[in-house]
Amino acid sequence: MGEGIYHVSFPGLGIGPVTVSRTAFTVGGFSVYWYGIIIAVGFLLALIFAMKSLKRYKIKQEPFIDCVLAGLVAGIIGARVYYVAFSWDSYKDNLMDIFAIHNGGLAIYGGIIGGLGAACIMARIKKVNIPAMLDIGGMGFLIGQGLGRWGNFINQEAFGTPTDLPWGMVSENTDNIAVHPCFFYESVWCILGFFVLYFISRKWRRFDGQMFLLYLIWYGFERMIVEGLRTDSLMTPFLGLRVSQILSGALVVVGTVLLIINLRRAKARPVPDGAEDEVKEPEQTSDPEKTEVKTETQKASAPEEKDEQAKSEE
Repeated sequence: MGEGIYHVSFPGLGIGPVTVSRTAFTVGGFSVYWYGIIIAVGFLLALIFAMKSLKRYKIKQEPFIDCVLAGLVAGIIGARVYYVAFSWDSYKDNLMDIFAIHNGGLAIYGGIIGGLGAACIMARIKKVNIPAMLDIGGMGFLIGQGLGRWGNFINQEAFGTPTDLPWGMVSENTDNIAVHPCFFYESVWCILGFFVLYFISRKWRRFDGQMFLLYLIWYGFERMIVEGLRTDSLMTPFLGLRVSQILSGALVVVGTVLLIINLRRAKARPVPDGAEDEVKEPEQTSDPEKTEVKTETQKASAPEEKDEQAKSEE
């Protein structure tokens, strides 16, 4: 990457070149990168959303924070392990490079697997409703991923094959050839997905875990397609297939099957707590005739209530 400074343009849109640098600032010889800052901001926004959703999903704050912290640490480790495992040839001769996370090399699926695994274990210990927690987490992931992909733009990575489309991206890292800005596709899809899932959660959530299954389907569908455009995909060692496409396809299938099964089961059950907005107040009416009828009915029932009360006193 050289100095990590790129001149990025979108010729078909008449944008650029714009100069971007991987380094945000340097303190005492230590460089702070935009990628890390963007990821941190995405995580913070997802956490704010989650904290505001806890009451609605009947989850207590303290145990939830414990789950988040466990998931955060395990997510970073999982993202790195996943990437290194499928890029072993690049690390087998210099094992210390495995710990050089600042040079890049985090896989989102590894982060999701590691983070969710640790969070669910902690939730089990703390007696947190795991499916409800996953509902919040799924929507939070979309916020973090939608914003986090712009770290790939700064690093000029995660782009795709050459394209003639107007939004083709050009930089030194693309060999000055217009390519698919895959980071942008995923960012837009994730942000749109957050609003779609949030709307569904307010109107049509029928069981705990529904939003998480929709997240798996929504994100898996996009990743299965966009991953086919990328030039830096992690590949399976024997089949020559893209790891993310295989995993994404599996998540879409499994998520769809589980969603259908659980929606059918939910038809015979009441809507879970938090699936609806506030409990509706008794219907008010401004019709004087209806009000008058109601008043007369109340008056008529009053003597009967008094008689019942007198009998109970006797």
